[in-house]
Amino acid sequence: MSDRKTVQKKRTSARERRWNALNRQIIGCEQCPRLIEHCQTVASEKRAAYRNETYWGKPVPNFGDPQAQLLIVGLAPGAHGANRTGRMFTGDRSGDWLYRALHKAGFANQKNATSADDGLQLVNCAITNACHCAPPGNRPTAEELANCAGWFDAALAQLPVRVLLALGGIAWNTVWSHFRSNCPQNLLSDRKPKFGHGASVPLTSEITLIGSYHPSQQNTFTGRLTEPMLNAVFRKVRKLADSERPSRRP
Repeated sequence: MSDRKTVQKKRTSARERRWNALNRQIIGCEQCPRLIEHCQTVASEKRAAYRNETYWGKPVPNFGDPQAQLLIVGLAPGAHGANRTGRMFTGDRSGDWLYRALHKAGFANQKNATSADDGLQLVNCAITNACHCAPPGNRPTAEELANCAGWFDAALAQLPVRVLLALGGIAWNTVWSHFRSNCPQNLLSDRKPKFGHGASVPLTSEITLIGSYHPSQQNTFTGRLTEPMLNAVFRKVRKLADSERPSRRP
């Protein structure tokens, strides 16, 4: 193996170790008693269709490539989706829409996401949430979002991100809050950009923020979000992710 390949392998291994360590910390988080109790209650009571399954029932870790240049930010795990399967956007209709789009854009090796061991892999893409626990009514409180902000900060510190895709307004606000608080000197504008489907804003000289309606049933069943609309966003994301820019970190 050449020296260059050896160095690259060591870097990849180090990234994977840091990524896995972060995810273990997230899984063990107990900062929000209300959310932990809700996750466990849902896991105990279950939905009839899944009564024979063992629910995950705790904070859901990040998912994806530890060298990702695209980071997708959602809202929170679905009570009977990721809170059941233990993997972001897996086991519910929101995930069906998201992974079909990711596969079509070349960020996923398959379009189906049914369980944490179904063989799905992401390429140059990772997924996180503004909130890592399933909240009652799918509505985390401001305090709970603040408690989870540190996990988002840690994920961004590890990944060589070029593009951030915010699924919904809360995710958009999470991204903006991170940059305003942690690296205001790097922001190209001190004005908060307006969220919208397909909105594209260069946050820094290296990172672009793109917005999309969340693929929740509330949006997909009503036609507010269609698959062509979501695919159009991912074409924009693909173009930006493929653009030639140097990686920010080894």
